[in-house]
Amino acid sequence: MFQNNFVVTNTFRFIVFVVLQVLILNHINFLGYINPYIYIIFILLFPFAGNKSLLLFLSFLLGLTIDMFCDSGGIHAAASVTIAFLRPLALRFSFGVSYEHNNIKLYKTPLNERLRYITLLVLIHHFILFSLEIFSIQNIILILKSTLFSSIFSILLITCILMLFGRSDSK
Repeated sequence: MFQNNFVVTNTFRFIVFVVLQVLILNHINFLGYINPYIYIIFILLFPFAGNKSLLLFLSFLLGLTIDMFCDSGGIHAAASVTIAFLRPLALRFSFGVSYEHNNIKLYKTPLNERLRYITLLVLIHHFILFSLEIFSIQNIILILKSTLFSSIFSILLITCILMLFGRSDSK
């Protein structure tokens, strides 16, 4: 029963975040460089004790799906796989011993720890995304500016979504 619930929940999240990103959020381009990317909530909410190889594969699939709709040549896939790979380090950094003993639930963690976790992964994702998109050291200021402002917008949206739709079965 748990396995079926796990598959249904994560399939639903995957589809909802791709549809939201592609149909609504990709059309937001505030001041020319502020774009929210909330599809990474799927990676953030993947069960902490879940299969890490599965997470890497699903993160690649998620990023590749976004890339296909955006015609962006694999940059979302690269950024998504990177944060999926670095997620255990971010969890350990943000939650400490609680993560190592697998006894945390994201919706029950203190807001500062939750924000640290979200902020760390969003900043890494956005920096990789914009670095690969712009791909020029001469435009490092544009990369940093895009990363900073898009991250702030994404973090606010992700935090609001998690607070509004946080459920007791989220880990």
